[in-house]
Parts: sequence; structure tokens; C-alpha cells
Amino acid sequence: MILKHPIATEKAIRLIEAENKLMFVVDAKAGAERIKAEFEREFKVKVDKVNTLRKGSKKIAYIRVSKESAAVDIASRLGLM
Repeated sequence: MILKHPIATEKAIRLIEAENKLMFVVDAKAGAERIKAEFEREFKVKVDKVNTLRKGSKKIAYIRVSKESAAVDIASRLGLM
């Protein structure tokens, strides 16, 4: 499984509301294309862009959901909001 768990910090919630982005801790070996494909398959939404960031031994993905889908709805399903 590539997507490990969502991040629910203040910054992550702000990104959900302002930029329609979700933050996930992902497998360190996963590339942006694999992350995008798994997220689209798991949540059945279109992803516009995936950016990744290495923080120590963790890899964090910033996933921007398309305008047709709201990141707030996905966050609600995950129990973040």
C-alpha cells in the first residue's frame, strides 16, 4: 500500500480549505505517478497534481484534487474534519 495515512495538522487543514490539497504520508519508494494512480483508484476522484517532500525517513505527498471534487469531502470521509 502506497498511501499510509493522512496528515491532520493545522497546516494540512488550511491546505484542504484554501488550495483543495490533501497531505499523506506515503511509501518512501513511491513516485508521484504511482501515488496519483492509487489515490484516484482509492477515492474515485481526479487528481490534478502530486508534489512530494522527503522529511527525514518519511515521504509526504501533497495531493491537489481537481476542481470537480472537494478535498473537504474526502477529508470528512477520512475523519479529519
